[in-house]
Amino acid sequence: MMIMKTLPSKALIIKINLVFLACFLVAYGALLLRPSTSVYHEYAASLVCSLRECHHKGEGGIKMKAVLEERLVVNIEAKAEKKMVKREKPSFLNEMGRGMKIGMVNMEGEDISEWKVHGQIIKVKFEKVSKLLEWKELFPEWIDEEEEMDGTECPEIPMPDFNSYSYMDMIVVKLPCKYPEEGWGRDVYRLQVNLVAANLAVKRGKRGWNNGNKMKVVFLSKCRPMVEMFRCDELKKREGNWWYYEPDMDKLTQKVSLPVGSCTLALPLWGKEINEVYDISNIESSTKISRREAYATVLHSSETYVCGAITLAQSLLRTGTKRDLILLLDRSISNPKRAALIKAGWKLRFIKRIRNPKAEKNTYNEYNYSKFRLWQLTDYEKIIFIDADIIVQRNIDLLFHFPQMTATGNDASIFNSGIMVIEPSNCTFNMFMQRTKEIISYNGGDQGFLNEVFVWWHRLPRRVNFLKNFWSNNSNEVSVKNQLFGADPPKVYAIHYLGLKPWVCYRDYDCNWDIGDQRVYASDVAHRTWWKLHDSMDKSLQKCCMLTKQRKIELEWDRKLAGKMGFKDEHWRINVTDPRKFT
Repeated sequence: MMIMKTLPSKALIIKINLVFLACFLVAYGALLLRPSTSVYHEYAASLVCSLRECHHKGEGGIKMKAVLEERLVVNIEAKAEKKMVKREKPSFLNEMGRGMKIGMVNMEGEDISEWKVHGQIIKVKFEKVSKLLEWKELFPEWIDEEEEMDGTECPEIPMPDFNSYSYMDMIVVKLPCKYPEEGWGRDVYRLQVNLVAANLAVKRGKRGWNNGNKMKVVFLSKCRPMVEMFRCDELKKREGNWWYYEPDMDKLTQKVSLPVGSCTLALPLWGKEINEVYDISNIESSTKISRREAYATVLHSSETYVCGAITLAQSLLRTGTKRDLILLLDRSISNPKRAALIKAGWKLRFIKRIRNPKAEKNTYNEYNYSKFRLWQLTDYEKIIFIDADIIVQRNIDLLFHFPQMTATGNDASIFNSGIMVIEPSNCTFNMFMQRTKEIISYNGGDQGFLNEVFVWWHRLPRRVNFLKNFWSNNSNEVSVKNQLFGADPPKVYAIHYLGLKPWVCYRDYDCNWDIGDQRVYASDVAHRTWWKLHDSMDKSLQKCCMLTKQRKIELEWDRKLAGKMGFKDEHWRINVTDPRKFT
């Protein structure tokens, strides 16, 4: 039996050949398109190097790290641009021309591309102050003024490296603002940015160069820049949150030369052994008599402080000052008392009282915002205000060299407004009036108000405004203070009579002894010092210090209560010989 072989058909053979051909073409194409091993590893190595920050270079001269980093930077910048805040430029910028050098401070996150048409942009860098630094460290309640221990020192607030920047025509600053948070004005970061702007203007700002153009400082903030540095009168224009200033560079230079806070004295006024901030002899020699400087005080609502104002004037004249003595008063002061005030040395200026909108009717502080009228004395460049319950024992003309706000410390971080250096300005006065309902005074009076406006102030030695009080109530404090109150020649510049005033007490002793919560103000030594000045005055002036019938009744009542309380000092037992008691 013959077996027959089955042959494949012609069509099947063709199909098989086509499959093999297709596979061959695919494999061949893959080999052609595959990169060489060296190229593959070159790319991989470059990628790894870019992550490890090495500098591998490819054969074709392409720095893969640079390419990748460039793409990374572009991506980051692109994302940043999306987050940039684009604001409409203030219209006043168009009036300033072009070709300027513009310093940009704290403007991160702001689209400043449109500013480039006005000149070269200089980004100013500085280290942000630590959040751990608190306001009370810059403005402590007490410092070692006499340097009996370690002396005084202020915390450091970081500043830019000013010498690394060229001179500038304009500075643009984004100012932080936490308003209306409680205590927003005492934000250390806000102070830092204001100080950066002020120092930059002084150290890198052009002064009258370029055809007399003034230095320009522009702020971006919903809050007003600190009036302590950038004064009200220097504000040229405001558009929304844009504030344009042309600062007085001499005044600003003095400001930034002072300590960063009240953590150290602006000037120790005594003792060559103390490390002084200034050369006193140079300042004294440059002190000139000026018709545009004056001492001032305020009387309103009653004649209670007329006697105090008279003794204040007499004490000032005894120091040898040649400055004007200006008294602001209202119509509550009678003609005879006005005549006595003029005879004592005051030049009278009549005012309309200013009511404190937050005060209750018929309270002691109802009209104490009348003190704001001092800022309307614009015929003077500088005023040293002194309360009428103060006597000056040593010449303090030197204080006219200091800027607003210069004063002595009080409690916590605030200054005492009993003696303060101010710079009259209608602009500042109007600002006060606009904010009387907004500002909350810690004590309901002018001192609390002013401390909310001038949070950055300069500390004078406590001996310039030496308060008659004994808070610690220990024998050492009493001994030291009484030595100062009674020193002859005087060791303190002025004594501030807190509590009941000497002229409403019997001259025999300080009547603060007779009232429990007033005893911290009692000092027979300070009391005698005041009466010694009183007795040196003209007899006609002494008549303004008589006791009213009502006051005599009150004094006798307080003596009786003191006896019932059994105060161990027994001042209430003293036999009163004051002739005013019997007239």
